[in-house]
Amino acid sequence: MSAPRIRVAAYVIRYRCTPELLVFDHVGAPGAGTQVPAGGVRPDESLEEAVVREVAEETGVTGVSIVRLIAVDDRPHPNTGQPRRTTFFHLRVHADGDDAWHHHVHGDGADAGLLFACRFVPIPLVERLADAQDAWLSGIDRRTGRR
Repeated sequence: MSAPRIRVAAYVIRYRCTPELLVFDHVGAPGAGTQVPAGGVRPDESLEEAVVREVAEETGVTGVSIVRLIAVDDRPHPNTGQPRRTTFFHLRVHADGDDAWHHHVHGDGADAGLLFACRFVPIPLVERLADAQDAWLSGIDRRTGRR
């Protein structure tokens, strides 16, 4: 068996009257489903550096702070079956800012140049996220952000 692809995923939450999760959809590819920022870890970066980078690349959101590591999930890729290990982090962002926006993905990954429709949605979620990305979201205390 080959070594798993090392990835990170971000639960970026802003706290208003109700906590809200940062999600996005691929403009022009509705079949991809609603997702949270996630992606591969470069050989020269830590998991923490990677998750902050992925949030900025995929949504344009900066100024996030890592609250803590939530879970490590070993599940194969749903389409290819290739092994992967995803580390989920809880991050916070200031409550001000836009509720929804479009962002052209930057960076050098496979999604560079794509257009994402980003938005904050209330927790608990009404609809599931693609690839079961919401599997660990229930572990965050919605009032305080702690587990």
